[in-house]
Amino acid sequence: MQIKHYTTLIDAGGFSQRPEFTQIKNEVDTAIKNVVWPAGSDKFTIYPQSGKKTGEGNGVVPIKKMFQENIKKFGWELEKPLDIATLTQPGSLDAAKAVGTKYFAIEWETGNISSSHRAINKMALGIIKDVLIGGILILPTRTLYPFLTDRIGNFAEIEPYFPLWKSIKCDDGFLQIIAIEHDATSYNVPKIPKGTDGRALV
Repeated sequence: MQIKHYTTLIDAGGFSQRPEFTQIKNEVDTAIKNVVWPAGSDKFTIYPQSGKKTGEGNGVVPIKKMFQENIKKFGWELEKPLDIATLTQPGSLDAAKAVGTKYFAIEWETGNISSSHRAINKMALGIIKDVLIGGILILPTRTLYPFLTDRIGNFAEIEPYFPLWKSIKCDDGFLQIIAIEHDATSYNVPKIPKGTDGRALV
């Protein structure tokens, strides 16, 4: 899997200059780049079929599961529940790593654009409330997007809202979006299954 863009929305307090962040960045980048398809390949090749119609295109949950398995090898906790909201729980984080008394969070987009907004807002709130030291949202580029489940959140759709999150004021925190893309397309590879069974990649 390729990393096409890094967009930093919050960078306050110097965390991005600390050795802990360098290690986190290396682990996240490695976990992304080691997402491959088909399983056992050395790159991510996607079946280039539109996901607009039922039963067509490629699933997204198995891709996230592959990433989670990769990041878990570095000691990250998966599906980590944290007390970010007081009245309503916004759901567990896809992956989290303890950094001192706080956590660094990762969300891998498998839902629509509304889900992308919720993920960024959850991590931004966690930073404001001193629960998180930072967070990253990983989502597809507009180039990868057409081959996945229809209407999945993507970089191009969320980009117009960047000034909103960049205006957030905090003393210490880091929030970033990483846009990912396939390495190649081919009709000779199987489609990625739609559904929740991450073992489809194993």
